[in-house]
Amino acid sequence: MTITQLQYVLAVAKYQNFTLAAEKSFVTQPTLSMQVQKLEDELDIQIFDRSKKPISITEVGKKIVEQAKNIVNEADRIKDIVDQEKGFIGGEYVLGIIPTIMPTLLPMFLKAFISKFPKVNLVIKEQNTDTLIRNLQDGQIDAAIAATPLEIEFIKEKPLYYEPFVGYIPKQHRLANIEKLTPQDLDIDDVLLLQDGHCFRDGVINLCKSPKNNVVDHFRLQSGSFETLINLSNEGLGMTLLPFLNTLELDSKKKENLKHFEAPSPAREVSLIYHKKELKIQITNALHDVITSVVRGAIAFQDVKIISPVNNK
Repeated sequence: MTITQLQYVLAVAKYQNFTLAAEKSFVTQPTLSMQVQKLEDELDIQIFDRSKKPISITEVGKKIVEQAKNIVNEADRIKDIVDQEKGFIGGEYVLGIIPTIMPTLLPMFLKAFISKFPKVNLVIKEQNTDTLIRNLQDGQIDAAIAATPLEIEFIKEKPLYYEPFVGYIPKQHRLANIEKLTPQDLDIDDVLLLQDGHCFRDGVINLCKSPKNNVVDHFRLQSGSFETLINLSNEGLGMTLLPFLNTLELDSKKKENLKHFEAPSPAREVSLIYHKKELKIQITNALHDVITSVVRGAIAFQDVKIISPVNNK
């Protein structure tokens, strides 16, 4: 049994296809298939049921896959220890980012990071929070940027910044003449929300102190776009709330519709989250330092109140 064989098993389990698993593992399909078969022969069991399409994992195979994940992760840990000892910051690093953060934050730090750490092969994936959590647990990503606190046992959270909520209120709205907003001014029935599944949506619902199961959409909006919410607000369909960084690139006419909250301003905590095993922690720390340095100048708000992104039950 070798680490390579276990890596091939994990690839087949992930893609449920030998050809695709070989492609992602950068080997030929016959080579990968032969090594998986060799491991099955050695163990005298069948890990995969090849008679089904897509390939399925046998019951004993599922147990082997789970153990293989632990063994491969621990093998990676040895290499990680050596890299840290040598002060090496490089190699592949897979970073997940939630959709409500990706468009504004990524352009702010990406160029600076790749310029400072050219040996890091940064792979960036846009995924919602639930997917990021699963992928962190499975080792498919190294870290993620998400709204916190999540308070999940196997995840460590390293705050990057605190981003205030800003109201977008068109001229014809009932709150248009208010100088500063308060949470008490908000009516959840009047607030346009992102589609279900976005943690920013849940944060807004929590801010309005409305149980999620009591929120009734007057029309079903399947959109993760703040620009769509702004356009609907301009059409007189309500108001919306935006993360502060999303307001920076608005044109001057749209900025006239922005309303800030009285202090302490409701805000979301944005953190770099990673597995407690701390694999590739030297890259994680480098990423944290770069992001905090570039965002510090953009967000000057200090007096904030963190709104939890966790759904109301």
